[in-house]
Amino acid sequence: MIGNLFIITAASGAGKTSLVRALLEADSRVKLSVSYTTRKPRPGEVDGEHYHFVDEDTFLQMLGEGEFLESAQVHGARYGTSQNRVDVGLLAGNDLILEIDWQGAEQVRRLYHQAISIFVLPPSIEALEQRLHGRGQDSVEVIEKRMSVAREEMSHVPVFDYVIINDKFEVALQDLCAIVRSQRLRCDKQMRQHEALITTLI
Repeated sequence: MIGNLFIITAASGAGKTSLVRALLEADSRVKLSVSYTTRKPRPGEVDGEHYHFVDEDTFLQMLGEGEFLESAQVHGARYGTSQNRVDVGLLAGNDLILEIDWQGAEQVRRLYHQAISIFVLPPSIEALEQRLHGRGQDSVEVIEKRMSVAREEMSHVPVFDYVIINDKFEVALQDLCAIVRSQRLRCDKQMRQHEALITTLI
């Protein structure tokens, strides 16, 4: 059975990464498609687990060879998703998470029409700014730039399938889990997975 492809997008600081990590812990059938990036690792990030960290030349070579399902340049760094890794994961029956920006989401939806897109929003613009300051990783100038970019990113919300407001984390996580489970229960998925049973019943 082919797995589901979930696209999860958010403005920087909305809590997307924390939600994805919690989902992966809560549901062993969900796997993360680890993206490639040219940016430097943040404290605590592990190569191959959070991202595949590569230099600019390596990324551009992969891009030129058509290895990426999607790629984008965000905050001065390049990001890309391996098409081969996605295809192999889906064919193995895994539900895959692509944690990518709106540009990448747009590229993926053009190739994978069945992809389910989810946008994570903060409860307010003030909360978003507070979260960025709370990270303690960026200068005031960088945060101001991220806030400007965030407004542009959030303007693309209407084209997504689902929207989660990350106000109370546990509620947002329940919403995310509910979306994943609902997609597994779609009639076409159930018909394929339980074909023998359903055939006897109808």
